[in-house]
Amino acid sequence: MNTPLNIIFACIICLLLIIVAWLIYRFTKAEKIKKELEERFLELENKTNTLQLQTLESRLNPHLFKNILNSIQSHAYQTYFAMDKLGNVLDYILYESQNRFVSPREEIEFALNLIEINKIKLSPLFSISVKKKIDETDALYDQKILAPLISIDLIENAFKHADLQSPDAFISIIIEFKDNIFSITVHNKISPKSAFLKEHSGLGSSTLEQRLKILYNNCFKLDRYTEEDVYVAQLKINLLEHKNKMFTA
Repeated sequence: MNTPLNIIFACIICLLLIIVAWLIYRFTKAEKIKKELEERFLELENKTNTLQLQTLESRLNPHLFKNILNSIQSHAYQTYFAMDKLGNVLDYILYESQNRFVSPREEIEFALNLIEINKIKLSPLFSISVKKKIDETDALYDQKILAPLISIDLIENAFKHADLQSPDAFISIIIEFKDNIFSITVHNKISPKSAFLKEHSGLGSSTLEQRLKILYNNCFKLDRYTEEDVYVAQLKINLLEHKNKMFTA
């Protein structure tokens, strides 16, 4: 009497095992398809980001050339000094900026040359302060991890929108690299003749923010605000956090 029941029970067990095996197969196949789709999505996203960066940078470089040449033209008597700095800047733009990343050392040297070029438009009596706080022993200081030309916008805006006529006018620029963090902070007294209203202005600002979001996601902080008649802009990029995310992506 038990034999038919055992056979039926065995059949049910076999059927259940077949169903479980089928479900596992379908689940495994679904996971494989999901993983393939995720990989293809990431590949497309990376290609899209690369194209966006190329578009942004192709707009940015001519804009930078124009501003630099205007600065040199305004003070021809300092052309020799400016051309020396311009040579360094152009080398950086033509060669290093084609790389996806440069070292913090290279970007800081570029930023300091750019500041010197812009300084020729100022009166010798104008108050400008440039400070460096660099930890050259930092392991990331010479690693290719910082986006090239990332400091242009903050520096150029300081000179473009500063009040160059008032006796109490000033520009202050602080460039720091320590604890694996690159930062640049700019203060300048705002000119009452606002240059922000010029047609086609603001290209550099929007380009900077787009590049930062694409490249550094949540590893950066960009603040822009005014305190009475002083404009403040500060950029901080946590390069160690960014590097760790690159390796775990």
